[in-house]
This record gives sequence, C-alpha cells and structure tokens, in this order.
Amino acid sequence: MINEASFNQLVQGKQVGLYTLATPEGLKAQITNYGAKIVSLFVPDAAGEVADVVLGFATLDEWLTQEVYFNGINGRTAGRIRGAQFDIDGTTYHVTQNAGEHCLHGGYHGFNDKVWDVVEVKDTAIKLRYLSVDGEEGFPGNLEVLVTYIVKDKDIIIQYDATTDQPTILNLTNHAYFNLGGNASGPIFGQTLWLDAESYVAGDEALIPVAVKPVDGTPFDFRTAKPIGKDFFADCADLRIAGGYDHCFNFTGWNNCRSGNELTLRGVALDPVSGRKMEMYTNQPCVQFYSANFLKNPCFPLRGGKPQQTQTAFCLETQTMPDSIHHQGDESFTNGVLRAGEKYDYTTVYKFSAE
Repeated sequence: MINEASFNQLVQGKQVGLYTLATPEGLKAQITNYGAKIVSLFVPDAAGEVADVVLGFATLDEWLTQEVYFNGINGRTAGRIRGAQFDIDGTTYHVTQNAGEHCLHGGYHGFNDKVWDVVEVKDTAIKLRYLSVDGEEGFPGNLEVLVTYIVKDKDIIIQYDATTDQPTILNLTNHAYFNLGGNASGPIFGQTLWLDAESYVAGDEALIPVAVKPVDGTPFDFRTAKPIGKDFFADCADLRIAGGYDHCFNFTGWNNCRSGNELTLRGVALDPVSGRKMEMYTNQPCVQFYSANFLKNPCFPLRGGKPQQTQTAFCLETQTMPDSIHHQGDESFTNGVLRAGEKYDYTTVYKFSAE
C-alpha cells in the first residue's frame, strides 16, 4: 500500500490527496483526486495472496510527470478527434492538437491532468467533481462531471455523471492498466479475454477511426474466450497499424445501449496462473481494448523500479465510439454529442473473483 501522506501536496492551487477504500472481502483501492486516478488496486488470488493488479507509480511527483494516461479519467473525449476540430449545429470548434494534427484524450491537459474536487469520502466510496469551463482545450460549454468510485465485496464500481449548458462532445472513460497476475508479473499474452462484441472500429495510419468491421473470422473475435496472445501476431493490417490491440469493440446490440440503462456482462478476463478473474459489467455501448502497445518510456519506471514494457498490461475502457462526431448520420457509429438538459449517466463494474 502507498502511504497516503505522500500525496498531500498543493497542485494547480488545490489540495491533492490519496484515499483508501476497502472491503471486508480483501479488495483495497487507492484513489487520488489528481486526475481521478486509481493509484493501486489490491485483489486476492485463488490462494488468498493479494497483489496490485494495476500498473502505476509510487509517488505523486511521478504521477505528475508521467505521460501515458495511467488509470485516470480521460475527457472530455477518450480517443482521437480527427484534425482536432469538429462541427456541432453548424459551428466549427478547434481543439488542442496533441497527437500530431489530431486531439487525443481531451488535449494537453485533459481530465486526467486536473485536480478534482472531493465531494464526499466514505470507507467504501469517494465522489469527485470537475467543472470543465467553456473553451477549455477548445471544447464548448460548461461541463460538470461527477465520478464516483465505490468498492463492494470484490468489485470496484465507477459511476459517471455529467451535464452541460451547451452542446458539446463527451466520451468519458477510465484508462486503468490491468495485469491480473499482479503489476510486476510480465506480459499478458497468456491471460484470456472474452468480449461480447460483434464488431470493431478500424483506424487509419494515425489511428483515426474510419470504418466499423465485423469481428467474424478476424483476430478481433473474442466472442469465445482466448489468450490475448493467440492472434496477436497474426498477419492483419489493423493489428500492424496499431502495434497490437488498440481498438474500439462494439458490444452486441450496442445501438440499444442508453444512458442510465441496466448493466450487462460484456467482458471477462482471466489469469490462469493466479486464478484471478475480472468480469466487466457496463451500460456503455463499447469498450476500447488496448494491449499497452506504447508502454515503453524508460524515463518513467513503474512502482518498484520496474521498467515500462509493452504488452505487460491491458485496458478495457468502456465508452462510446471515438471520433463519432465525424460520423454523425452514419448509423454504424454512436452519437457523441451531449446537449443542455440531457444527462450523461453511465456505470462500469469490474468484478473480481478467483478460481
């Protein structure tokens, strides 16, 4: 466990802290209001041995200088926005270019780099608030976001709520880097994954979404559980472009998913060595499955001095389709616009067990 006192600093003129949530069943999550990040997540295995199943850093200073979106809330929009611009109702908005000529994860200073207000803290829950003002990183509208982390039994629950006073684009997610064998256990190729996904979003050379494709007969078909590494090196252009998996998977019946809907089991990951299993329940229509293809910055070693290495973690980022603002009117893409008077209300549960 990380010492909570080590996070007590002023950042951006606000107090940062580290908050430990725990359940009698042995799950412990440490959350910081800097970026609304999951700093650590301790989960028992089949033998009762506890390990931290997310990658990350030991000190706040390291979190302040890292550059890979570890475990925080991505916003206003997860993923890339083509050309760092978009139109809503005939008005063109220009947002920050931080990925070549495109915008990635909300710009240079997205929600993962903001100090959130702590609204409420309990032994098993913390509610965080961030007000993104009109024009921040170029996005329109004053957007109020609430993110609540709850631990219950062996589950961590993430609730997202947001409202705006002007039409804006919004696609929130958590970018947790999971390794069910423990954060120092190495590559994740042997861990298995099942996804209830009928299609995926293919990207161009800049990883900008261009088309929705069926998973049938491709390395992207996880409708039967298989090791992540089974088809990782297949001769497939969409895998080569991304350096592995870094794609939005669209759940079966995704176009019936709505804000506030009931949760559905959409994914299961399993580490056969430790026996740790993670089930993913959500009411979001999609998940970005990322196999940590860019995790290789030698300047920022992980906790315990372990170097960053590609494919030593995976992300399951529930969301809507990235860059859907450029596909409005295309029924194969989700709607990415939130309007005044509407409520953004989504929840994801990561449920842990061991077998």
